[in-house]
Amino acid sequence: MPQASFRFYAELNDFLKPEHRGETLVYQFEVAPSVKHVIEAYGVPHTEVDLLLINSEPADFSRLVADGDRVSVYPVFESIDITAATRVRPQPLRQLRFVLDCHLGRLAKYLRILGFDTLYRNRCDDTELAEIAASQGRVLLTMDRGLLMRAKVERGYFVREPLPRRQLIEVLRRFDLCGAIAPFQRCLRCNSELEPVDKQQVLDQIPPRTRAWCDEYQRCPDCRKIYWKGSHYERMREFVDQFACSGGTSFPQPA
Repeated sequence: MPQASFRFYAELNDFLKPEHRGETLVYQFEVAPSVKHVIEAYGVPHTEVDLLLINSEPADFSRLVADGDRVSVYPVFESIDITAATRVRPQPLRQLRFVLDCHLGRLAKYLRILGFDTLYRNRCDDTELAEIAASQGRVLLTMDRGLLMRAKVERGYFVREPLPRRQLIEVLRRFDLCGAIAPFQRCLRCNSELEPVDKQQVLDQIPPRTRAWCDEYQRCPDCRKIYWKGSHYERMREFVDQFACSGGTSFPQPA
């Protein structure tokens, strides 16, 4: 029976069965499958793969596996320049925008605090999430590897950490986002960009004590929520400074 060998590198081994990690795997077949089919049969979402080498030559996901092929599967490279090779991933987006699954609500709030365009609805099903990611060019963040295997999803990432602050650090590192942090620009409720608003226009929505000392306000143009620099702002400012000041080199210890 025809067979091909597959080797997965670095963090792609996270998706393999323990006994398969770090090993050369032999895949037998009767009808030649696509290399994408085999990769996902081993449990690795195609969104996690950045480079394929078949018999030491770059290939894409549509390539059919042939008898005797040696397939090397690599994750996204963060520090190695592979521009001379043929990536299987789309070219990087000029501006990263995210959509998150229903399990990542706290992470969505953290990303919005830091200024990143982040869609999140806790009742979105998998079909809707895949459609949003595809139609709006968003990176899908999820803890469901099956969702990342949907054909419509071109850009996605499997979040490994279980705790929200650790998840934030993971995402900031994975997408090299520290230099792009621009906090307090988005509504934490609905993600829209905030707009300055005159104090007189929102007096009836401001607590009486706040009116006495605060003159600067922002308002969400969609849900109309009002924001000002109160005690909650100072707490969030401390949170932001932990990440913005580190430059990604020395993150705070997550709680």
